[in-house]
Amino acid sequence: MRSGFSETILTVIMSLLVTAVGRGEGERVTFSHEEWTVVLQKFVNEEGLVDYEGLARDREVFDRYLRSVQRVSPGSDPERFPTAADALAYYINAYNANVIQGVLSQGPEKDSVWRGLISGYAFFVRMQITIGGEETNLKKLEDEIVRKEFQDPRVHAALNCASIGCPRLPREAFEPDVLTDQLDAAMREFVGETRNCLVDAENGMVTLSKIFDWYSSDFIAFERERGNPDPELIDYINRYREPEDQIPSSYKVLFFDYDKRLNKQ
Repeated sequence: MRSGFSETILTVIMSLLVTAVGRGEGERVTFSHEEWTVVLQKFVNEEGLVDYEGLARDREVFDRYLRSVQRVSPGSDPERFPTAADALAYYINAYNANVIQGVLSQGPEKDSVWRGLISGYAFFVRMQITIGGEETNLKKLEDEIVRKEFQDPRVHAALNCASIGCPRLPREAFEPDVLTDQLDAAMREFVGETRNCLVDAENGMVTLSKIFDWYSSDFIAFERERGNPDPELIDYINRYREPEDQIPSSYKVLFFDYDKRLNKQ
């Protein structure tokens, strides 16, 4: 057990007690992601790699959080998600938690959630998950809720699909009160890593994560809605790069192959 883990558990218990008291006084009860943070801090390292085998042996807190996600959602209990940030933080965390559950279900000894390192259909479409009492799958959760309802391309630096090519899985839950700062930081980190954005000034080229290719319409739409009549991917990326690291719009854009190996320790 890592140092400080028992203190974190005590914090969760105290929070639940406070919530129970608040109910009696008529206070608003929101959805807690504290148990998800407990799991992330214990089983995810600073590089975002997951100790799946350790979690498989010690999954009590994880299962408790997953059950809360399965019972409650912005759709089933909207009063517990009073703002868009409450709802979006929930869906990002729910996606990431269900991805980890999927890895545990298929067996963490496997090398990838992609069949033959190509098709993700079995994992992202055929595998059923439960969100707030409703069955769905990871692809629908991402496309029909997270992307369609919120239209915030920063989510592509927050959703983790259990692959090395994904954004780094953070060691804390996304929380509504600080969600904007967390998403900004996630996107800045994502475009600041050479594995996702490699600038070749000598040849006037930039090679980007495949995520920018797959979801290019999200980034382009965001730029167009903010008044750019002829947006390019580079315009969005430059929003999150330092002034001295801006990429010239004339650069040719290439894309990395996606690294589909499992993000395990």
